[in-house]
Amino acid sequence: MKQLSFLLSIAVILTLSACSAAQQIIKEVDKNMNNKPVTENEVIMGLKQALEFGIGNGADMVSKADGYFKNPKIKIPFPPEAQKVEKTLRDLGLGSEVDKVVLSLNRAAEDAAKSAKPIFVSAIKQMTIKDAMNILKGNDNAATEYLRKATSNDLRTAFKPVINKSLDKVAATKYWDDVIKRYNQIPLVQKVNPDLNAFVTEKALDGLFFMVAQEESKIRKNPGARITELLKRVFKLQDK
Repeated sequence: MKQLSFLLSIAVILTLSACSAAQQIIKEVDKNMNNKPVTENEVIMGLKQALEFGIGNGADMVSKADGYFKNPKIKIPFPPEAQKVEKTLRDLGLGSEVDKVVLSLNRAAEDAAKSAKPIFVSAIKQMTIKDAMNILKGNDNAATEYLRKATSNDLRTAFKPVINKSLDKVAATKYWDDVIKRYNQIPLVQKVNPDLNAFVTEKALDGLFFMVAQEESKIRKNPGARITELLKRVFKLQDK
């Protein structure tokens, strides 16, 4: 109920921003804070700052070594259509070859994630008041979903060549080709050859947005995660 009250108050503020009544409404919303009133501009800036911190933390986590590989929630496995390949080869004592493939897939994703920040920042700069209102009215990952909608196509375009290059750099393509070749040589099996680049790209995006959503939720729910005064001022209103 308190959160709903906050959202309704902000909605009125943004609608009446051109009117002198808006400042009085802001003062009423902020009356119990014993602080200066939070302005419309601060609300928008606060949301953008929250996104920037969420992006920064989330992207940094996945782009470092083992960012994907040692996080069981986003670790990239064999493609679904090739999981039978993995099981068969492990049963044949080729587990070390399979492990090389899995590690290399995750290394490629970690490499590609480094290119995400500029695309995210561009989307944040283009955020409108309407976008901000939808985020305020939304759930704990509303900002992340805004970014997913606004940036997925650009990220996918940016990720694919990086992942393709990374797959070659970390020898994933070689390991993959070796594994698939060994599997396809087994008598009577149905031959497979999934699009490795497309699979890793999509899983890399999923993992990236998952981590950004985790950081967004922290800022919304945990006062300790609001590391600037602006974030503290804006999100303290939401806590009421």
